[in-house]
Amino acid sequence: MSEITHILKMNVNKDVRFLSVNYDRSCFACGTETGFTVYNVEPLANMVRHDVPDCGGIGQVHMLNRTNLFALVGSGRHMKYAKNKVIIWDANLKKAVFEYTFCTPVLNVRMRKDMVLIVLQTKIYAYSFPNDPKQLFCYDTRENPRGLCEISAAIDSQMCVFPGPKSGSIQLVDLDVSKIGFSSKPCIINAHQHDIACITMNQLGTYVATASKKGTLIRVFEVKSRRQLMEFRRGTDAASLYCLSFSADSAYLCASSDKGTVHIFAVKEPEKNKRSTLSKVGLFGQYLESQWGLANFSVQAECPCLCVFGPGSSSVIAICYDGSFHKYVFTKDGNCNRESYDLFVDVGNEVDFI
Repeated sequence: MSEITHILKMNVNKDVRFLSVNYDRSCFACGTETGFTVYNVEPLANMVRHDVPDCGGIGQVHMLNRTNLFALVGSGRHMKYAKNKVIIWDANLKKAVFEYTFCTPVLNVRMRKDMVLIVLQTKIYAYSFPNDPKQLFCYDTRENPRGLCEISAAIDSQMCVFPGPKSGSIQLVDLDVSKIGFSSKPCIINAHQHDIACITMNQLGTYVATASKKGTLIRVFEVKSRRQLMEFRRGTDAASLYCLSFSADSAYLCASSDKGTVHIFAVKEPEKNKRSTLSKVGLFGQYLESQWGLANFSVQAECPCLCVFGPGSSSVIAICYDGSFHKYVFTKDGNCNRESYDLFVDVGNEVDFI
C-alpha cells in the first residue's frame, strides 16, 4: 500500500511525523521527534516505543513484518540521521546495525526478508538484506517525488511496481533474480493520462491498483496478464489521494483523499458497487463503466491518513496524521457504521512486541 511521504501536512499532530503500516496490516509505526512508536491495529494498542539517541527526529520508519528490524530515515536536522541515509535499526540491540548513504534524499524504503529497495527521486536501488548487503541492481524512473514503489508480500511472488517512463505509466518488475546485477526487464502499463499519484499491490502480488494526480479514477490491473480489470470512480472533482489498500483476501479496495472521505470498493463482487451513469470508451478502447464505491465514511478533511482493512475484511481503519484512529464496519449491501474512535498518540503500553 502507498505510504504518505511528501505531502503538505495540514491538521497534523505535532507528535506524528510519519506513519507506515507493515505488510500484513497487523501493526503500524509512527515516527516522532525522538524515535518511533509501534502500535497494534486490532485491537489498537501501543506495543512499544523506541527512543533513538541523537536522531534529530524520524522522518520515515518502515517495518520488516513483525521483526526487530526497522528502516529509519532522519528528518534532516541532524547529520547522523540525514534525509539521504537509510539506517537499519535493530530493536533488540537498540542500535543501528548498518546504513546506506546516497547523494540525494531518500523518498521511500521497501523491505522483504531478503531484499531492501531504496527509492530516490529518479532511481530505485535494490540490495541484498539483511546479511552481507550488496547492491543487486538499479532502475531508472521518471521524476518520482512521492517515492512511489510497492512490492508483493507473498512468499512465492517477488513482483515490484513503480512509476513508468511516461506520464501515467507504471512498471512491473519480477525481483526474483539469481545473479547480482541482473533483473527482469520491466513491463510497462499505460494506466492513466496524468502522472501517477498512488500505487498499491495486493498481498498475493496478483493485482495492482493505481490513481493519477487528478484523483477521480482508480484502476485495477491483473499483474500476470497486464490487463485492466475494472475502473472505480472516487468522485468527479479532482482530489489528492493519500492511500490505496487491498483487503487481505483481495475482495475489497479502499482509498483515502484530501476530501476527508474514505471510499470502499468491491473487487471480487463488483456488482455490489454503485454504477455510474457516465459510461465511456476506456483508455485501451474497450467499453467501460465506472463504478462508484460500495460504501464510504468521513474523517478530517485535508488531514493525511492511511486506510487499511481489519481482520475478516468487514471493517476499514483510518490512521490519521492528527493522531486519530477510526474504525468503521461495513456490509455487502453498503451499510457503514463507526465502531470505534480513539487517539492513538494517547494510548499507553498494553501488549508485548514480537
